[in-house]
Amino acid sequence: MSAVEEKLAELGLTLPETATPAGAYVPALRTGPYVYTAGQLPLVSGTLPTTGKVGAEVTPEEAKDLARTAVLNALAAVKSVAGDLDRVARVVKVTGFVASAPDFTGQPGVINGASELLGEVLGDKGVHARSAVGVAVLPLDAPVEVELQVELAD
Repeated sequence: MSAVEEKLAELGLTLPETATPAGAYVPALRTGPYVYTAGQLPLVSGTLPTTGKVGAEVTPEEAKDLARTAVLNALAAVKSVAGDLDRVARVVKVTGFVASAPDFTGQPGVINGASELLGEVLGDKGVHARSAVGVAVLPLDAPVEVELQVELAD
């Protein structure tokens, strides 16, 4: 077990299996020292625990937890091409999408769920640039979607 996965275990979390793509793409792609993930939904065993818009059917607190789940799925996608999460030199960028009710403006707080977990698990390597974007709808009516760009060490 990698040190990153041991840290996840200390937090009571386990790395899930890489999600099966819902279309004509791969979960993650490596080019040079970088890994780019596809957008990852907060699937748990292949199912969304909740659906809807944040600020309407889904509370910001629920959505923040879902962002943590989505970033776990993104880490699983990174591992699928990197082989070992201990090879992550740093998280370069996180892009988070939040399916938002028309008057909801708390997207950064929701995506903090992903950012904070990366910091807990990777320490300084988890510090990253980020975008938190409100959108009208996401695939499968998911409340959040997260994608990562990471740099690998040799």
